[in-house]
Amino acid sequence: MTRGLPLEERSRDAASALATIEALPTEPISVRISMAVKLTGIGRSTLYELIKSGEIETVKIGRSTLIPYRCLKRLVMR
Repeated sequence: MTRGLPLEERSRDAASALATIEALPTEPISVRISMAVKLTGIGRSTLYELIKSGEIETVKIGRSTLIPYRCLKRLVMR
């Protein structure tokens, strides 16, 4: 959760998340909500609002909510 964290700590979390993604041989197919928050810097509540409005697609597998990575890239690259 990034709410209330200092900017430099959020930046560090985002950099760590990006390093994790970059360490993968290829782009991930999907990411969990927590990783999407770290990668985009968008707040958790805002992310859920974007999901509710249909701007971000999700996939439910069991109790897990996944966001296709391509949807995050499209959101950020607008």
